[in-house]
Amino acid sequence: MQPKLLEVGGVTKSFGGVAALSNGSFALERGSVHALCGGNGAGKSTLLSIIMGIQARDSGVIRRNGAEVNFRSPREALAAGISIIEQELSPVPAMSVAENIFLGREPLAGFGRIDFRSMNSMAQSLLDDLHFDIDARTLMMNLNVAKLQLVEIAKALSYDAEIIIMDEPTSALGEAEADQLFAAIRTLKRKGKGIIYVSHRLSEIFQIADTFTVFRDGAFVDSGSMANVSREQLIQMIVGRPLREEFVKTNTPGDETLLSVRGLNSTNHVRDVSFEVRRGEILAIFGLMGSGRSEIFERLFGLVEDRGGEVVLDGRKISVSSPAEAIRLGLAFVTEDRKGSGLVLSASVRDNICMAHLPFLGVGPVMSGRRESQSAREMIDRFRIKTASDRLEVAGLSGGNQQKVVLGKWFLTAPKVLLLDEPTRGVDVGAKREIYRVMSDFASAGGAVIMISSETDEVVGMADRAVVMRDGRVSGELSRTDLSADRLVHLAA
Repeated sequence: MQPKLLEVGGVTKSFGGVAALSNGSFALERGSVHALCGGNGAGKSTLLSIIMGIQARDSGVIRRNGAEVNFRSPREALAAGISIIEQELSPVPAMSVAENIFLGREPLAGFGRIDFRSMNSMAQSLLDDLHFDIDARTLMMNLNVAKLQLVEIAKALSYDAEIIIMDEPTSALGEAEADQLFAAIRTLKRKGKGIIYVSHRLSEIFQIADTFTVFRDGAFVDSGSMANVSREQLIQMIVGRPLREEFVKTNTPGDETLLSVRGLNSTNHVRDVSFEVRRGEILAIFGLMGSGRSEIFERLFGLVEDRGGEVVLDGRKISVSSPAEAIRLGLAFVTEDRKGSGLVLSASVRDNICMAHLPFLGVGPVMSGRRESQSAREMIDRFRIKTASDRLEVAGLSGGNQQKVVLGKWFLTAPKVLLLDEPTRGVDVGAKREIYRVMSDFASAGGAVIMISSETDEVVGMADRAVVMRDGRVSGELSRTDLSADRLVHLAA
């Protein structure tokens, strides 16, 4: 019998005496996709870092093609045919796409010079084969988050590895771009490659995976065939209890318009956009990558130049030229990239929560530590943020708890309208449910939520209405009774 591509058994890892992984175990077959499932902090990323030689295991065994291995660096793992698409992107912004893909292994011409023409050609060929609409000569700093993710995917596949680890590969992608990735995965399966797939999007796991393993609190829970498990069973294994409903929707839209946008234009791909949102309403903005969704929020929040249009908030016409002015008027903006623009990772939980509310936390020109501490504690309790102390560095929190810190930061400003760009990206099903509860409660209290989401299930589950974008314009609007995945995608494509 042919040995498995990869076998992991009883792997353990502790940090400072605290167990991060107590029984990491799973097996990967040739020509298959194996889903690693679990909530934030379940031990998945720790296990993957051990497999890639980034961290050393305390005990346990890892076998590659039946032979025990112990990689001491990512280079050794790559040499053994294992590559990874990491959840946290690490591009070199001032370099081109091609330079990032072939970093450290550039093709050389005479006298040891880099053969840029050959490198650009190879990179462009790879991108075209994957149907990624990206110019290999473009600087990484000029790409949005979704395209940075596609480049990272292309880079991992460029190694022609036998095992590819994909850690949240679609976290920054819309459904159309995710479909491109799934097509590439199916091609890799036909070639006998093995894929270790990590995602909090359960619909993806059921679409692409053949087998699964669930981790919870750093330990193995169960494994099996995707054909033999239901969505409800998988959720229960992940969270450790039955989850009666995935979406929490208790709000009822009122009749009063809270925010009205008419003929909005900007320098960043927004053209003649009009919509309104009522008190108590959750409005979704849906569209494919590059449709202009996030750019609407950037324009409303004063991050880009006003090129015309009218914005009326709470019955008063406003003109927002800066984020500070937007905050003062009652807008809050949770960006799609919490690590890049939502948080200061090296700062504490308290500092991050208080960041947008600093002018109101001082006594004269001096900051009040007591007010800061009270405000931070209020938000930690309100959002059930799991942290040992408000002085803990926010980089040490799980993805779900980091997202709750971002929400706490904006709720401290007492906003009227929440602008949420992919609010549940990269968080587990339990944390998602808590974020949905926050959205519903905020709307029920008389606020308005505008949510950008790439997940049709999320839009259908949470939105009272949906505005669909295509090529910088509104292509259609759907009421709650008309909402469906098919209609959303049809209007967006």
